[in-house]
Amino acid sequence: MTKDLFFDQLLQGECIDVMKGLAGGSVNCIFADPPYNLQLKGELRRPDETVVDGVNDDWDKFSDYQAYDDFTRGWLSEARRLLDKDGTIWVIGSYHNIFRLGTILQDLGFWILNDIIWRKANPMPNFRGRRFTNAHETLIWAARSAKSRYCFNYQAMKALNDDLQMRSDWYLPLCTGKERLQDEAGLKLHPTQKPESLLHRVLLASTRENDVVLDPFCGTGTTPAVAKKLGRHYLGIERYLPYLEAARRRVAEVEVLPSEKLAITPAKREMPRIPFGFFVENGSLPAGTYVYDRQRRLRASVSPDGTLVSGKQRGSIHKLGAQLTNAPSCNGWTFWYFEREGKLYPIDLLRQETHTLRQTA
Repeated sequence: MTKDLFFDQLLQGECIDVMKGLAGGSVNCIFADPPYNLQLKGELRRPDETVVDGVNDDWDKFSDYQAYDDFTRGWLSEARRLLDKDGTIWVIGSYHNIFRLGTILQDLGFWILNDIIWRKANPMPNFRGRRFTNAHETLIWAARSAKSRYCFNYQAMKALNDDLQMRSDWYLPLCTGKERLQDEAGLKLHPTQKPESLLHRVLLASTRENDVVLDPFCGTGTTPAVAKKLGRHYLGIERYLPYLEAARRRVAEVEVLPSEKLAITPAKREMPRIPFGFFVENGSLPAGTYVYDRQRRLRASVSPDGTLVSGKQRGSIHKLGAQLTNAPSCNGWTFWYFEREGKLYPIDLLRQETHTLRQTA
């Protein structure tokens, strides 16, 4: 059975049974939102005695911790078998289950890379007033093994975060409004539908175009929908038919952008090794052009040999930047900016544009 037979499908069944029918090493990334085993006892009510629409479905009920651990070990073992040697897995949970998930991940040989705190912009309040408001969930990101050469799109994450290094605490809203799928009665179809913004960040960070993404608990289809939008292949598994039918309708409506519009900021190691003088020679920044720091407090002119001149000081883009700021070193590609149509852009943009052109040539 080859992985090609299962590209871009949503499959019905128990996750472990379906996963056993898939080819080993056929998946690049897994996002799993397994049952949380909330152990709710009775109804949860608001102060006005109305009932909270929480998670009380059969799929979240286990007889005891041992039963939950056995189930977790079963599907995670299959997940590790399905992952490519350089693949990664994301699991999300609450305080009820995330620590048990983390232990079993490590027991099975996964290599934990990060834990991410999803801080909810609009969490459900603690109605009883006996605990802190539970305002976050935890994601564990792990590689298949310590030797995995996993994908991490660092520059894309930095660009997504206003050119600042992306932190491990993510402030994102819950799934609400038009994004929230409803049943025929107008009630939320799935109690824990995840927002597309969360999956956008997860998949943009850890996958490449045309990678295969598996969600063994795909619910109403957030993971496959976002994967399709980003030009990734998807596999979804869901046992509850109403969820699966809604997911299939949802994914069918997703439009895929052309490949050239899906390009993301490449990692520095993937950038072409091009000297600054190349852009002087090809006319992108001809001799005499002025470049500036980000605040326009410093200015230098480009020389025919690719050096910069500011007053009586001359040097490479890196050396002159360090001299003018009295710094031990300077990354000239991100320090110096050029003007285009009245706006300033880092000269590193020229390298990125060249890289994109070479990829599409």
